[in-house]
Amino acid sequence: MKRFILEKSGKEFYTSHSGLALVGACINRFTDFKKRINDVSPRSGGISHADIVRGYLGLLCLGKSDYEAITDRREDRYFQTSLGLSVVPSAETLRQRFDAEADLFRIVTNYCAVDFVKRAQGLVTPLENGYVPLDIDVVPMDNSDTKKEGVSRTYHGTDGYAPIAAYLGQEGWCLELELREGKQHSQDEFIPFLSRVLSSARRLTQAPVLVRLDSAHDALDTRAELAGHAGVDYVLKWNPRKQETAAWLSRAQTQGREVPAREGKRVWLWSETVPQKKDGEDYTFRRVVRLTQRTIDKRGQCLLSPEITLEGWWTSLSGDAFSDEQVISLYQGHGTSEQFHSEFKTDLDIERLPSGKFATNALVLSMAAFAYNILRFIGQLGLLGERTPVRHAAKRRRIKTVIQELIYLAARMIESGRRLRLRFSRHCPAFEAFKKVYGTLFAKPAYG
Repeated sequence: MKRFILEKSGKEFYTSHSGLALVGACINRFTDFKKRINDVSPRSGGISHADIVRGYLGLLCLGKSDYEAITDRREDRYFQTSLGLSVVPSAETLRQRFDAEADLFRIVTNYCAVDFVKRAQGLVTPLENGYVPLDIDVVPMDNSDTKKEGVSRTYHGTDGYAPIAAYLGQEGWCLELELREGKQHSQDEFIPFLSRVLSSARRLTQAPVLVRLDSAHDALDTRAELAGHAGVDYVLKWNPRKQETAAWLSRAQTQGREVPAREGKRVWLWSETVPQKKDGEDYTFRRVVRLTQRTIDKRGQCLLSPEITLEGWWTSLSGDAFSDEQVISLYQGHGTSEQFHSEFKTDLDIERLPSGKFATNALVLSMAAFAYNILRFIGQLGLLGERTPVRHAAKRRRIKTVIQELIYLAARMIESGRRLRLRFSRHCPAFEAFKKVYGTLFAKPAYG
């Protein structure tokens, strides 16, 4: 191989992250973020609040969450220009401003994260049955060996936080990511969160919504709250809680219908109506029950005594329109939210939160939700369909793929006649996708 001669240009300016031009366009054209943040916390003199938050959003979209990552961008004119910053803040300024204004910044960021999807007209794709899925789940984050405020034992058996997230549509738009202490039970303060995200969902779609929840939220309060929202149905995993399986086996044999299964395994499935009362009001709920009896395990080993598994799902879906099997299948789609969790924790690098203060880390999570929606939208525009870098067919692209293909794209910035140009390599495989996204962002009418 030939040896390269290494040179450093004295005048030319190159960037390894030209995709920040797409991020800046999303923030500044499709939200009134700057106005809102200045309205809730006016400031005269020094670096503006808007520059502080937009600078950190830029870092998150590069997959960096630590404050120190901003230090390398202070002399990066492209970072400043693409995000529309008057000045790039220092790591110390980021930390101090976030600590001082965390609660106010978080309110604005939570609103704009959803408002962006609405203003940019992001697709909210329903399921085949016409329902738009709304998946809500807890996201344990390991912050072991730290003394951060709110870190405690999570149900995963590690010390950390247990934030709760809500994702809408098959795209997985994040409606809210709320920080919680690790020891906080999933159902604690859940009803206010549920009410907020249902309101946010209505800002993005008028289609019927299907809420999918795991057994941690199996409570009469949850079902009663969901019953009070028009156009909202749910599938909620039942928590049997010390039920006597032998008694349920007897019920299965008399009430259930046996469905085909492998040798050594018998499965019964049925629906039942369960009346309950709350605050003097009568409710009637449908519960789909599945009982499985195994005498031979999946490896062909005969068991000394039968193994009985009891499962169930609460649902507001009518038995006439949705069979027991369809209800179970709809709940299984809830597992997709685990992928969204991993995109936050690994692709955006926010599992180990940067601050020792709980309120500041709560702000970081809300900003991560904003950055996640921006990157999801960019991926939706640029990495699906024709003229995209070669990838397998998919309904959406992982956040890491968006960062790799469109955000970390090398280019040369050229300033001429008061105009800025981005010049890409002749072999740039993502140029057409980048050009398509950038053109679409500026073809859409800006906010307001």
